[in-house]
Amino acid sequence: MKARGTEYSIYRTEKPGHGTELAAMLSDDSEISAVVSVGGDGTAGEVAAGLTGTGKPMGIIPAGTGNDFIKSAGIPNDPYKALDLLLAGKARETDTGTVNDCFFLNVCGTGFDVTVLDYAEKEKKKHRGLTPYFLGLIKAIFHYKSIHLKITADSQAEEKQYLICSVANGRFIGGGIPICPKADIQDGKLDLVLIDSVPRWRIPFYLPGLMLSRDLSFKITRHRNVSEIIVEGSQLRVNIDGDIRSMDRAEFRINPGSLMLIR
Repeated sequence: MKARGTEYSIYRTEKPGHGTELAAMLSDDSEISAVVSVGGDGTAGEVAAGLTGTGKPMGIIPAGTGNDFIKSAGIPNDPYKALDLLLAGKARETDTGTVNDCFFLNVCGTGFDVTVLDYAEKEKKKHRGLTPYFLGLIKAIFHYKSIHLKITADSQAEEKQYLICSVANGRFIGGGIPICPKADIQDGKLDLVLIDSVPRWRIPFYLPGLMLSRDLSFKITRHRNVSEIIVEGSQLRVNIDGDIRSMDRAEFRINPGSLMLIR
């Protein structure tokens, strides 16, 4: 097929992980100038996993609900404007990350955000758009319990109770919550955001600041740029780009400039 003077082919994903398989296969085709993800953050993450380290450029046309990663990449949320950028933009080196053996593109973490995602997934059966994330946030306030973690960041360790532990390449989660407003997808570093535990009744007082990119100014927050992070705890539930997995030890590493992203 051809549109706007550009030839293209459409490949449809049929199962979890299929986007990675397709992208890896297409990366070997010298006649293909770029592989484009059309979907949400999950699709973009799968395609990026298949292209990372290959040098094949990746484009993104957002068609999902949250579309969080594009906000950090400067890609428009409007699909037509994103297409314009895709056709005129330049492939730029972009960081990616790994946690244990898993690839991630945007943000990982454990704590309050995982509880929000738990409830948001349940609400998606009844609501669409960003409503599930909002309702998940409200319900999480009443059910969240702080977590005890040992965190070692670039060989410096600390251990205590936390409200949030986020390891970020991008800046946003949950349809636009700026969990790490200073994260940069091309600085070659991971951003570690730690927010100490507070009594449940105090959590709502911090939410407006969190939504307005002010969480790094909280007295209970610490922010660092690091290359390697180890998070240890009993039966951790870790959010990996929206996919929640259980583990006792999570080792995070940055892969600087490993993805060529058109933006």
